[in-house]
Amino acid sequence: MEAVVARDIETSAGLTAVLAEYRPQLIRFFTSRTGDPAEAEDVVQEIWLHITRAGGAPIAHPLAYLHRIGMHIVLDRLRERRRRALREQGWADATISTSGDEAVDEAPSPFAVVEGQERIRALAAAIDKLPPGAARVFRRHKLDGLGHAEIAAELGISRSAVEKHIAVALRHLREALE
Repeated sequence: MEAVVARDIETSAGLTAVLAEYRPQLIRFFTSRTGDPAEAEDVVQEIWLHITRAGGAPIAHPLAYLHRIGMHIVLDRLRERRRRALREQGWADATISTSGDEAVDEAPSPFAVVEGQERIRALAAAIDKLPPGAARVFRRHKLDGLGHAEIAAELGISRSAVEKHIAVALRHLREALE
C-alpha cells in the first residue's frame, strides 16, 4: 500500500489508479468530514474530474494530494452553501412577510380574487349605465387621466359643469355598487 502512495506519479492515469485503489478510504474520510455519504461520493467524483483535467509535475505523495484536492472541494462546497443560504435568506427577508415565526401569504385568497372580479364587472356595468354627459366626463377624468380644466376645454363646458358631471357619476356608481 505505502509503495504506491510514496512514489512519484506523473500522469493523470497514475492518479486515477491511486484514486481507484483508495476510493473506499477516501469515501470514508470525506463522509467523516461532510457527514453525508452521498456528498462524499460527489467529492470523490469531483477529485476524479480534477485529476483527469490536470497535468503537470510529478506528485511524490499522490494519496495526500488526493486528500488535499478533496478538502479544497469540501471547503468550496461549504462556502457555496453558505453563500446560497445568505442569498436565499436575503430574498426571503425581502419578499416574505412574517407574523411572529409564521410566514404570511399576502396573496389574495381565491374567494377574494373572485369577489374582486365580480366587483369589477359590476363597476363596468354601472359605468355603462351612467347618463351620457356624466359618462363621458367620468371616463375622460378617471380613465384617461385628464384634469377638470382640460375636459372643460375639450367639451366646451365650464369647469363647474365638469365637477357636477363627476359628482353625478360618482353618486350613480355608489348607488349601483351598494
